[in-house]
Amino acid sequence: MLHIYRYLTFLLFPAFVILIYLRSIFNKEDQVRYKEKIFSSSFRVNRNTKKKLFWFHAASIGEVMSILTLIQEINISNKNIDFLITSVTLSSARLLDEKLVQYKNITHRFFPLDTEILANNFLTLWKPDLIFFVESEIWPNFLFKIKEKKIPLILINGRITKKTFNKWEIISSFAKRVFENFDLCLAASEASRDNLEKLYVKNLKYIGNLKFSSKKNIENLNTSNIKILNNFKTWCAVSTHEGEESLIIKTHLEIKKKYNNTLTIIIPRHIHRVSSIKNLSNEFNLNAQILNKDDTINASTEILIINSFGTLFKYFNYCKNIFIGKSFLKKLAQVGGQNPIEAAKLGCKIFHGPYVYNFQEIYKLLNSYGISEQVDNEIELSNKIIKNFQNPNTTNRQQIELLSIYGEKILKQTVTELDKFIR
Repeated sequence: MLHIYRYLTFLLFPAFVILIYLRSIFNKEDQVRYKEKIFSSSFRVNRNTKKKLFWFHAASIGEVMSILTLIQEINISNKNIDFLITSVTLSSARLLDEKLVQYKNITHRFFPLDTEILANNFLTLWKPDLIFFVESEIWPNFLFKIKEKKIPLILINGRITKKTFNKWEIISSFAKRVFENFDLCLAASEASRDNLEKLYVKNLKYIGNLKFSSKKNIENLNTSNIKILNNFKTWCAVSTHEGEESLIIKTHLEIKKKYNNTLTIIIPRHIHRVSSIKNLSNEFNLNAQILNKDDTINASTEILIINSFGTLFKYFNYCKNIFIGKSFLKKLAQVGGQNPIEAAKLGCKIFHGPYVYNFQEIYKLLNSYGISEQVDNEIELSNKIIKNFQNPNTTNRQQIELLSIYGEKILKQTVTELDKFIR
């Protein structure tokens, strides 16, 4: 099976090169650094060979934020280490450009395509001493090359959903060979632990979801927009999908019966849909505005539709009533959505529908702390938001502190497990 996988990745490589190049033209990839994904000559190795190098690979922003906290903790007691972070998405690279300015011993590169040649060249050039893959980043060519070179390999916050497990189970013998490459696996949830156990992962442990340990990402909206928003009763619907915006608008209309100065912010999962959301708002005779980066909010706006990347934390920090989308749509019940941890750590009261799929354990914990609640329709959602407008301190400091303590416990236990490989 490995030979078939390697043949297919070799055969499809030219198509992936073309695809990544086209994505760079449409600003979906870094227009210069996209080459790091496809050409060994662009790996740009930058390491001090007198120090150990620990390589962390995470796909996108949420995973990157969780490992930054972990790296900071490792860095405190281990001064003779350099760190390499690889990621896949453009948004994660932009975030790291900002975050890594203060660190001299952390480098970021884009993760190369999983071909045998690129995997071998990347490992040969960088020569990492310890490797961490994060969550569900399982790339067979890299994993087998890492094992060939006898580099210790750890799966951090391992996440294997039932849907993913079922796919691996079809090729169970190959799956066993893939997952036995890990020397340690720390599962992100009890469900993932059970699925990883069935995949014959050795040295498997469950501590908790490392994302609870990530630092708060405190970002503020610009002053002029805050002044405008302060004139409204404001709430926010994030990561919404087609079919949910009508429910959000109906919720807005229900709240408006009580508070005429209501402003609803919609941050769709896919921002190419902003025009259709504006048209839908107009059908309900609501004044909608598409807000591009650096735009000023109109004082007459009722539905504010965000048309920019990287602003989510700013709205979490301002709006304390948050609905997280995808959760109203049964047809997307088996599709991943927006992780609620970031909003929870910023003190938001979180509402969600019944279809939360791979966040069930997270919501169970947040519900027990009174941080999140399930709603089944727009009437329930509007009633709860109205209640919170009347009593704004619905998520108090004590609840946030409990969440922080829980995250610190996970971080410390994780570092304890990793110390066996670090020292």
